[in-house]
Amino acid sequence: MLKKRIIPCLDIRDGRTVKGVKFKEIRDAGDPLALARQYAEQGADELVFLDITATIERRKSLYDLVERIAREIHIPFTVGGGIQSLTDVDAIIQSGADKVSINSAAIKQPDLITEIASRYGSQCVVLAIDTRKVHANWEVVSHGGRTPTGMNTLYWAQQAEKLGAGEILLTSMDHDGTKNGFAIQLINELCSMVNIPLIASGGAGSIDHFKQLFQETPASAALAASIFHFGEVPIPQLKSNLKQCQIPIR
Repeated sequence: MLKKRIIPCLDIRDGRTVKGVKFKEIRDAGDPLALARQYAEQGADELVFLDITATIERRKSLYDLVERIAREIHIPFTVGGGIQSLTDVDAIIQSGADKVSINSAAIKQPDLITEIASRYGSQCVVLAIDTRKVHANWEVVSHGGRTPTGMNTLYWAQQAEKLGAGEILLTSMDHDGTKNGFAIQLINELCSMVNIPLIASGGAGSIDHFKQLFQETPASAALAASIFHFGEVPIPQLKSNLKQCQIPIR
């Protein structure tokens, strides 16, 4: 069995790490460089960097900050935000990222997934899906949760896999920042319909939530932010606890 991964996420706005609840009520969470260094030292398996306002502000990602973080850490590093073209991907990879996360641009131009996979391999392409429940269906939203797309989340995940995505980063807006646990049912539904790894995001509030995720779903990784940023759940303690529960963890 593949070992599960623990992934801290740095949501970046104006060069600072921030965190909100359901993509709103944004508050400062610290210096991204210091946090990245801390997480690498604590044993995080990977790090995700998301420039959360780059697409809204129609600008490129913060390449200088990406480069500084890449120099400081030696774990897989995924960067997203503001990616609109293969040229943007080239710049991010050259800045030191191992993988890129695409979201709104992939919805607008799905062939971008294939272009990135063709140049760098599917393992480089992380499709980020932000979703929320509308009536009985999970709907994809774009532009930092601001724009409903009318597209079914499970359908989009399947299409992305066919196009060459190597991994899916699934964030439930309904669970984001609530600390009430992951969207277990949705995660199971999506995992049953794709054959690529899934990173679950949104809702982590305790060690028990990570246990539930890995014991009740096939999710490959768990991503969290505020509980790590504010020291509520230290990564070494989390990984030790999961190992004691016989969960295969790196």
